[in-house]
Amino acid sequence: MADQHTPRSLIVTLYGAYGRAPDDTPLPVAELIRLLDAVGVDAPSARSAVSRLKRRGLLVPERTATGAAGYVLSGEARQLLDDGDRRIYAHPAPLLSDGWVLAVFTVPEAERHKRHLLRSRLGRLGFGTAAPGVWIAPGRLHEETRHTLTRLQLDPYVALFTGHHQGFEATAEAVARWWDLPAIAGLHTAFLALHEPVLRRWESGGPEAAKDAPRDAYRDYLLALDSWRRLPYADPGLPAELLPGNWPGERSAEVFTGLHARLRDAGLAFVRPPVSAG
Repeated sequence: MADQHTPRSLIVTLYGAYGRAPDDTPLPVAELIRLLDAVGVDAPSARSAVSRLKRRGLLVPERTATGAAGYVLSGEARQLLDDGDRRIYAHPAPLLSDGWVLAVFTVPEAERHKRHLLRSRLGRLGFGTAAPGVWIAPGRLHEETRHTLTRLQLDPYVALFTGHHQGFEATAEAVARWWDLPAIAGLHTAFLALHEPVLRRWESGGPEAAKDAPRDAYRDYLLALDSWRRLPYADPGLPAELLPGNWPGERSAEVFTGLHARLRDAGLAFVRPPVSAG
């Protein structure tokens, strides 16, 4: 998988990591450009990406206390990020006893565009395809699925069921049909190739004492988060007994957790530099 650090993606990641102030303080445009420059996004690309996110209703223009131009998250964007936190930062041990959730949908031909939207959204939630019009995911995703489909007003087209697999084939064999496990493993392997060396460098005492350590911590964390935040959606979090041997997902979660613990707060000194007393 090619690592796609697009300006739009990095802006969403930046707001998710550092831009959700409790009082909805707007992030000044000048600061947004500075922070994106640190991860390789030039000013014209940053402004263009902000404009697109504004048109999509995810960013809302608002003046800062000093009158500078800035942006805050829309209510929808904040809800999306809050929902994403439960996937991105929580790594519960999946259990076979959790069972499964089935999504069975029927969409009238006159509204077939919603059929595509449903498939796309279920796929992004981590569902696999059990049969045409029948999608399946681990049972722990039931509430998130219900919440998401209701928010998108897709719930009238979907029936949700929970239960256990009682088929004639082994569940592990069925899982290998429902999901493209080699593709998911490839995403984890690509993440590890990019970011495990970064964690090792920090663990070995690399740049922590350097003058630019806060900037380096911010850059390495934001790039890792931008890569990682897609993975908990592509990978539904299947129980270990249903996965092939040497599954890389557990290690990639450990690497991200290590980077998050070491770098997230360290990067704050670059995001919000201390005000000099003079």
